[in-house]
This record gives sequence, structure tokens and C-alpha cells, in this order.
Amino acid sequence: MTEFAIKGNTIITPDGVQKGVVYIKNGLIDDILPELLPEHTVDVVDIQDNILMPGVIDPHVHINEPGRTDWEGFDTATRAAIAGGITTLVDMPLNSSPVTTTVEAFEQKIAATYGKLHTACGFWGGLVPGNTNEIDKLIDKGVLGFKAFLTHSGIDDFPNVTEEDLRKAMPIIARHNVPLLVHCELSTDDVLATGDVRSYANYLSSRPNEWEDKAIAMMIRLCEEFNCRTHIVHLSSANSIDPIAIAKQKGLPLTVETAQHYLYFNAETIPDGQTQFKCAPPIRGKENNDQLWQALRDGIIDFVATDHSPAPPSLKQIDSGNFMTAWGGIASLQLALPVLWTAARERGFSAIDIARWLSEKPSHLAGLSHKKGKIAKGYDADLVVWNPEQSLTVTDSLLQHKHKMTPYLNEALHGTVEQTYLRGENVFDNGQFTQLNTGNLILR
Repeated sequence: MTEFAIKGNTIITPDGVQKGVVYIKNGLIDDILPELLPEHTVDVVDIQDNILMPGVIDPHVHINEPGRTDWEGFDTATRAAIAGGITTLVDMPLNSSPVTTTVEAFEQKIAATYGKLHTACGFWGGLVPGNTNEIDKLIDKGVLGFKAFLTHSGIDDFPNVTEEDLRKAMPIIARHNVPLLVHCELSTDDVLATGDVRSYANYLSSRPNEWEDKAIAMMIRLCEEFNCRTHIVHLSSANSIDPIAIAKQKGLPLTVETAQHYLYFNAETIPDGQTQFKCAPPIRGKENNDQLWQALRDGIIDFVATDHSPAPPSLKQIDSGNFMTAWGGIASLQLALPVLWTAARERGFSAIDIARWLSEKPSHLAGLSHKKGKIAKGYDADLVVWNPEQSLTVTDSLLQHKHKMTPYLNEALHGTVEQTYLRGENVFDNGQFTQLNTGNLILR
């Protein structure tokens, strides 16, 4: 369908919610009109009161291919994405083998996507000790920016960087004006918990707020010194909100995301032994998480991304329930929109907020704001139609991820995805995939 229109009563545009018609031609949004003009003799999809929103952009996804496709892969991850209204992903450089820290490894990553992409997909390069000489070459090959850890990543071949490493890399990254994404925890050995390994409270105490707060303070300092675009991933410590706000008020090129699980769950209600809740930084207490919501409301936190990081049941220690040795990662990609909407609607937020947090703001981080993340003339017709009132229960059969282990299993959520459009092509419709292998690579 190269030319058609979507008619609806709730179209989210940069100017707010509109009633009207989005005219789509050759994969692009050609116009937004109150009604179709007489010369527009095209098919019309009438979505009535469902919401039409820019396709969700998730810039924090661990797809793990090549090398660890038994954890997740491009086929299953991007199927889950379009079933969840996600039209663009950016893949993280670790958990695959080899990790994406060299041009050679990046070329293997690109080759692994062939015949398996059902969404648009970009890539972050990895920053590790000793690979500073790869930064320019990886950018030339098309990575959208770089990811670094300040504590052990969980993967031995993706070691964490030190301040010395960052001082070598950040001037180069700043020269190219691409973002440096940072997992902000500075760990110390003397605070590790030694209690019941099945206890969530014990695990939480093993990764205190201070780890994050020290790391974020260091990144703010280096961001200012090198004027390097710096992005703090999956903020969980509310203690760091005020320093981040001050840094932004000073005009530093600093952005921040949090994740759905920090907004939906609270530590007080996580059962012992349920390692599907384990992530790093950990899900903290309700008082802390309420402050994250306020920071989202105030614009201090820019957007929300899943940090989808699945692993096989054996690595998640599902049988033993050992929080201390289980893989730290939450599978949630397909549920990005309904999880956030379910929690947000209870707090008085609107679908406009959802579009800003899941579509518009993430497009800026990935360097795609000129063509994705808005319903506007000339933009890619990457769109999601969703019903804000309809509920769904998360079941094994619903999920397209390779592994069905998720803390959201059996949760009742609001906000069902009715249709997903990728560059004007209907790829998901009322629970069915209508077209596959229509995704594309996004290279800088």
C-alpha cells in the first residue's frame, strides 16, 4: 500500500491531539489534514477513537546476536518489537559474541541481521579499556554512539572503563557529536550483602544508591569538562535527580532515561526467590520510585527505555531463586507501551506524555529526530495504533521474546497495540503479523 490514509479522532502530533486524517505516500507522512481532499482517492483506515502515535523507539535493547542467540536474537526481538508497537530499536554492544567493540565485530553483527529484521534497527558501539583507536572507525562504519560500563557488565569480554579510559575517549566522541551512554554504578567490595541469597532485600542492599550517585557525579563532571554528549541509562536512584537537574540548568549536554520496571514495580512487593525481577541497578523502594515519576513529570528524566536483557532460565537461576548469582536483566521489550501506560494513567498522565517518553525524546538520542518520533510532514510513516482502554493479561502465548520469563507475567495491563506500521506498511494487525522481514538497518 504505497498511498493511503489513516483517519482518527485521537492523533498525537507535535501540536497536540488532533482529529483528522494522516495521508501517507511512499512510506512517508505526506500531510496531516482535518479531512481528505477530493483529489485523495485512496483507501482510508478508520481507527475511530484509538490513539495514533509515532512508532515507539527503544534505544536500549540487548539483542545478543551473534554468539548468544539462545538468549535472544534479531528475529525474536524484532517480532516482539512490532507486536508491541515498537518500530525502531538500537542494539546494545554487549551480550553478543563478539561484543561490538571493533569494526570486525560490528561487521559480524550486521551480517547476523540478514533476513531477520522486522523493525528498523541501529547499533551502539562499545567503549572498553584499550579500544579508543576503534572509535573513529566504528563511527565511520555507522554506529550511532557508544556504551560504557563503570562496573562489571556481567560479560567478561566487555570490561568496565575507568575515569582514565573516559578521559581518553570522551574528546574523540565529543568531536563527532555522538552520545556516550553510561551504566552508572561505581562498585565497592565492602558493601556486598552476605545474607539470604534468595532475599530481594539482601540483593537490594548489595547495590546501594551510593554506587549510582558517585558514578553520576563523575559523569556530570566529565560531561562538563569535555562537552561530550553524555546519556545516563536506566536511572534508578532518586538521590541523583537534583544533581542532574542542576547540570541541565547549566546547559550541559546531559540526558537521562529510566526504565519501565523502576516505574511499575517497587522493592517492597518483590517476593523472595523471584529472580525474574533482578536487574542492575536494582528496583528500589516506592518512595524512591515516586520521585522518579516526579522527575519524568518535570522533564529532568528525558524518556523511558526497556533495557530488555533476557537470558535462559538456567542463567536467571529460576530454580534456585538465587538473586546474587542470577543474570541481572528484565525481559520486557514487547510490553514497553502498555506497562508504561498502565502506570502512567493512574498518575494522571496522558497519551501525549507517552508519545514524548517513548517516541519523540528517544529519537533525539539516536540522532533520528529529523525523520522519526513525530507525526509530521516528511517524517517516516512509522506508526502505532493502540487502544488506551482495552486491557490485556500477559501470558506466555502473548510474548514473542525467545524466553517468556518476565516479572510482568500474569499482570493485567491497559493499552493494547492494534496496528503497527513501518514506513507506511502494515506489519502487525489485531494480534497477527501481516508482513515480516520489512525492517532495515540504521547506520549513521
